[in-house]
Amino acid sequence: MKYDTKLPPAILLGADTPIGLTIIRDLGEHGVSIYPIARSRDGIGLYSKWTVRGYLRPPDENSTIELLNQIAAEQGAPFLLAIAERDLLLIRAAADAGRFAGLHALVPAAAQLAMVFDKSATYAAAKDVGVPVPATWQPPDGAMIGTPPAELTFPCVLKWPDPQSLGNALAEREIPFLKAEYCHNRAELQQALARYEPYGRYPLVQAFCPGAGLGHMIFLHRGEALLRLQHRRIAEWPPEGGFSTVCESLPLSLNAELFAKSEALLKRIGWEGAAMVEYRFNARTELACLMEINGRFWGSLPLAYHAGMPFAWYTYAVLGLGIRPDPPRYRTRIRCRYMIPETRRILSLVRCRGRLKNGERASVSAEIYEYFRQFFSLRSRYFVFTFTDPTPFLADIIFAIWRGWRRFLGSQEVRSRGGLSTTRSGR
Repeated sequence: MKYDTKLPPAILLGADTPIGLTIIRDLGEHGVSIYPIARSRDGIGLYSKWTVRGYLRPPDENSTIELLNQIAAEQGAPFLLAIAERDLLLIRAAADAGRFAGLHALVPAAAQLAMVFDKSATYAAAKDVGVPVPATWQPPDGAMIGTPPAELTFPCVLKWPDPQSLGNALAEREIPFLKAEYCHNRAELQQALARYEPYGRYPLVQAFCPGAGLGHMIFLHRGEALLRLQHRRIAEWPPEGGFSTVCESLPLSLNAELFAKSEALLKRIGWEGAAMVEYRFNARTELACLMEINGRFWGSLPLAYHAGMPFAWYTYAVLGLGIRPDPPRYRTRIRCRYMIPETRRILSLVRCRGRLKNGERASVSAEIYEYFRQFFSLRSRYFVFTFTDPTPFLADIIFAIWRGWRRFLGSQEVRSRGGLSTTRSGR
């Protein structure tokens, strides 16, 4: 389907990561003028050839809303997209309060955001449609931290059900925020939970689900799935589980029953737009456990882009313009690599000799071999680098070198101060 008229411009809040860069490329290649906003000049999306003009984000929320309205007025941009969870909540609240003048926020409704950002609510909805969830426990108070339920197995993982609700509560009590923490026995679990006694609230405790990440990317509109893509995580940073550093598109014929349940889950919560239902999948036992619903543009979005699934374009076209583009077919067995953290992962495996914190082991030699082999594969793609838009990759490398150099200078300064203090005390 071709569109002869000039498409309205769009604003993107969040041009700092490969996710934002992918959105810029996706929309730009479909003829949309993009005005991205980044937190700093390191934001790689600012250097895409599809960026008409980039902006730096103000430090506070009110100034950010003012900047969005300013760009909309100056550039005639009626549509706004965002990535980070806090930004989605900020934009939705501002839109519902009528703080945008002529700017249509292409973000989910508040009720749907609240559902997917709260793991407890997500798991409850998942059980209703038969989606498998991990054994989960949350201590109601400090008296219970030493008595986990008998069905809880080890190792287990501590995660906050709704990190956005924490605000600065942990920092004010000098408690570190840990996205995920592994415990291998009851003693370690009790010690980890005791850290939160000054706060009075406790994270979820989940049985560890072995296997690799499996993701179902879906664009849902009025109860109908317009885009579908299945992928698996081959590598993550940190290696025990985190964001994807190598991922691969899979045919929909695999795990078809589970994919149908993923669609049913999104329909159950009334989802509208792009989302990814994320599992841990054990290929040996064929057992899956739901991890979360990503109700925002997710980290492996570059894979969808390279495989031919235009989730950003559909968000703009379907939710913004009110049109339904021709459904594409995606390319399977495409691998996408996030090179800087993937290189960090390989170096980490070398240092720990393949022994992971969750008790699993990795073959260091096999990982190194595969790392280099993929550079020569015709199916390899990259989160940042493309031949058609290479400048963001070059900027990313330059900024990474500069950050490393600054850290080195900082460490040298600390050492020199330490040596000076030792000399003076010796006198």
